[in-house]
Amino acid sequence: VVLVHKRGAYMQEAVPVGEGAMAAIIGLDDATIIDACAAASAQGAVQAVNFNCPGQTVIAGAEKGVSAAVELLKEKGAKKAVILPVSAPFHSTLMAPAAKKLAAELDKVALHDAAFPVVSNYTGGLQQTAAEIKENLVAQADHPVRWIACVATMRDFGADTYIECGPGKTLAGFNKRIDKTLTSMNVEDEASLQKTLDTLNK
Repeated sequence: VVLVHKRGAYMQEAVPVGEGAMAAIIGLDDATIIDACAAASAQGAVQAVNFNCPGQTVIAGAEKGVSAAVELLKEKGAKKAVILPVSAPFHSTLMAPAAKKLAAELDKVALHDAAFPVVSNYTGGLQQTAAEIKENLVAQADHPVRWIACVATMRDFGADTYIECGPGKTLAGFNKRIDKTLTSMNVEDEASLQKTLDTLNK
């Protein structure tokens, strides 16, 4: 919990409020979004940072770069290109100072190999050794989240039922758009916990 708190603080410190931005892009393929970000980077650093599900990608970076990319993507036919109400450009290269500080904090922690493989949202693949886990925890602070790849890895590993823990149903919603054959549930309160247990017990 201490590391999670420090990670959040480091990410906020990396870019002052108002200087960074994020935007959700709906209805365009990844290649088009990546190309538009490259073109808009002349106005300020901007890149694709969340590959959520087919047709939905989030971009982040300097405020001017994100704004320029949003306009370009609207011209290219995006169904929606919406600036998100966030305080920093998370998972972008502008988070490099935060990643460096997080690495220093992780050096103080005794990590162990995982008892079973864990999916990294940085690589989208499996990780299990302490060294892999540390490297990927640091890297995911300033690199994109590859949720589509994460789901593909878990599905290939044999997982067909997913439980999202925490407020909302965001990831469960993404999963339905990634693969309709998967069962996705969420647990955010006592009622949703009971509903999930009832579904699992069927």
